[in-house]
Amino acid sequence: MLEDYRSSFSEAYEHVFTTMREKLQLHPTGRPTKSTGSIIEKLHRESIRLTQIQDIAGCRVVGTDVAEQDRVVRSLGSCFPEASIVDRRPNPSHGYRAVHVIVPVSGRRIEIQVRSTLQHLWAEFSERLADELGSELKYGGGDELFRRALTNISTTVADFEGIEAMARDFSRHEIPDDQTLRSKVQSFIQSAATLREQVFKLLNDAIRAVDDAAREVKKR
Repeated sequence: MLEDYRSSFSEAYEHVFTTMREKLQLHPTGRPTKSTGSIIEKLHRESIRLTQIQDIAGCRVVGTDVAEQDRVVRSLGSCFPEASIVDRRPNPSHGYRAVHVIVPVSGRRIEIQVRSTLQHLWAEFSERLADELGSELKYGGGDELFRRALTNISTTVADFEGIEAMARDFSRHEIPDDQTLRSKVQSFIQSAATLREQVFKLLNDAIRAVDDAAREVKKR
C-alpha cells in the first residue's frame, strides 16, 4: 500500500520538475519520493496521517542569496498560482531556514525547497552531523552541544543575510557626494562581501571536518 502511494506521486513530480526547468529556466535537484523508511519515521515522529505529509515528493532550488531566493519564490508563485508558500526563515525549525513552495497537482502535493547558498550549506552540515550522531539532532534531540552549535550557526547565517540585504539596498541607491560618507558606505558594502566569504568558508570547513571524522571512524 505504501509503495503504491509513493508511486502515485511520479506524474505530479515530473510535471513540476519539468515546468521548473523548461518554463522558469531553473535548475532544480530532485528527490522523486521519500524512502519508505523516512516516511514511516516521520509518521511516528510527528504523529500524523500519511496524507498529511507534504514532502513525499519534492525538489530543491538553491539561489545565491536571499534576494535571488525571493525572486525564485515569486516566479514559482506566478507559475503555480495554487501553490502555498511556507517561509521558515523568520521562525526556523531547529535552525533550518528555507522557503517551501507546496504545489498541488492532481490530488498530490509536491514540495519545492528554495534555499540561499548559505542556508543550503547549513542544511548540508546539519545532515552530515545527523548521519554521524543520529537523525534526532535535526528535530531538537540529540547532543545538546551540537544542537546549540547548529542553532548558533543558523543565527549567524541569518544575521549575515540581514547585513547583506542592507548592503544591497545601499548599493542600489545613489551615494551622496559627501566623500566621507561615500567612503563609509563603500567600505560597508565591501565588508559585507568579505563576510560572505568568511561565512561560506566556515560552513564548508565544518562540513569537511565532519566528513573527515566520519572517514577516520570507519577506518578503525
